[in-house]
Amino acid sequence: MKVALASDHGGVNLRAEIKNLLEEMNIEYEDFGCDCEGSVDYPDYALPVAKKVASGEFDRGILICGTGIGMSIAANKVKGIRCALVHDLFTAKVTREHNDTNVLAMGERVIGPGLAREIAKAWLTAEFEGGRHATRIGKIATYEEE
Repeated sequence: MKVALASDHGGVNLRAEIKNLLEEMNIEYEDFGCDCEGSVDYPDYALPVAKKVASGEFDRGILICGTGIGMSIAANKVKGIRCALVHDLFTAKVTREHNDTNVLAMGERVIGPGLAREIAKAWLTAEFEGGRHATRIGKIATYEEE
C-alpha cells in the first residue's frame, strides 16, 4: 500500500504522528506538506493528494486540517475520490468496509494524537466488503460519469 499524506497549517502536528504510524506499520508514503507555520489554503494540499489517489499513483490518502472539514470537501471534488471525515473508531472501520473510502480526513483541533493514530490504523487495515456496498459505490461512479 502506498499513501499520500498532507495537512494545512492546522494539522501539522497530527500529520507528524500519522507519519510515525505509517513508518511503524511499514507503509510506504509520500508527504505533500505543508511545512510552514503560517496560514495556508487547505485546497492547495487536499487537491494534489486527491488527484494522486484518483490517478492510481497512490492507493490511499490521508488529509489533516484543523477540523478535517475543509480537506474532506476539497478532496471530494476530485472525480473518483471517496473521502470520509472521521473522528471515531467505528466510522473509521465502517467507512472502509461499506464505502470503500480512499481518502481519510481528520481534524487536529477535534481529536488528539492517540485517537488519530487508532483511527488511521483502523482505516488502513479495514477491507472493503463489496456485495451490496459495491452496487452503491457503482451508482456513485455512474453519477460521476454523467
